[in-house]
Amino acid sequence: MTTQTVIQAMADKVLAGDRRALAQAITLIESGRDDHRIKALALLDLLQNSNREALRLGLSGTPGVGKSTFIESFGMMLVAQGLKVAVLAIDPSSARTGGSILGDKTRMERLTREPNAYIRPSPSQTELGGVARRTREAAMLCEAAGYDIILIETVGVGQSETVVAQMCDVFTLLLAPAGGDELQGVKRGIMEMADLILINKADGDLAAAAQRTCADYAGALHLLRKRAQDPDGFPKAACVSALQDTGLPEAWEDIQHLVTWRKSQGLFVKTRADQARYWFAQDIRNGFLAQLERDPYKQKIIDLAEKVGQGDMSPSRAAQLALASLRSAPINDANT
Repeated sequence: MTTQTVIQAMADKVLAGDRRALAQAITLIESGRDDHRIKALALLDLLQNSNREALRLGLSGTPGVGKSTFIESFGMMLVAQGLKVAVLAIDPSSARTGGSILGDKTRMERLTREPNAYIRPSPSQTELGGVARRTREAAMLCEAAGYDIILIETVGVGQSETVVAQMCDVFTLLLAPAGGDELQGVKRGIMEMADLILINKADGDLAAAAQRTCADYAGALHLLRKRAQDPDGFPKAACVSALQDTGLPEAWEDIQHLVTWRKSQGLFVKTRADQARYWFAQDIRNGFLAQLERDPYKQKIIDLAEKVGQGDMSPSRAAQLALASLRSAPINDANT
């Protein structure tokens, strides 16, 4: 069986909703091997025009805020409405070994057992921005497989975690009540990217604190500049309890209202087009960086780094020389 036949068969199975084929396809696109990348690009080409559109929801928040619990409760609610839900959970990786625990799936036991839900944990592999390098492509595969909602859970490490906003339709920020310094909301960065801020754990003894925190963030949001992609009242803050399933239907209504309005204004399609251009530029950058890891440039980079370390050359000058060596070099599309 030829490689083209194998890839076509995998594409057909993904389009048919085969979960095993979907898992194999995501593993293929996440692989760093050159031969696998060539196959992955061929697969993505076959699925590019599947004419299936899922709603991509990005979810971020600090560790311990209850992201996994929220996703499970929210996902169960969506499944109960007859929707197919895919979860792409990004776990932090070791900066030393690249390894990852990938424990998100074990924390979503109920959702894992649902036939109309698919959970895929992936290591961030030390990528910045809270998502793995191929998360967007994994979302495309889930979309082609017929899932209606794709939840993208980021690592959850802080204000710089904004890359997920470049691959989702609605970006939700999950926060804990009484977390301290609630007016962090006025800071630029991740707060500026959020479409919906949900104060989780609004139950029991924390219910009153959650209401106060929600009010603080609602006030902070009014200080931010009005965004063209928002209807009146957005971005907004609200309280939810993933443990008691309260506030989740209202949050889903807010998300649907926001998406419907953006589609009616032509902003939904425009945003996806802008995101595609963003990832095109990112892949070009990654392709150039990959060239520096290959002969004959690899040894030159090592030599230049040694000169920088010895103080014989400034980092800026060494970088200029390294980039100059790439100006006439062809790009190997297996690395893009």
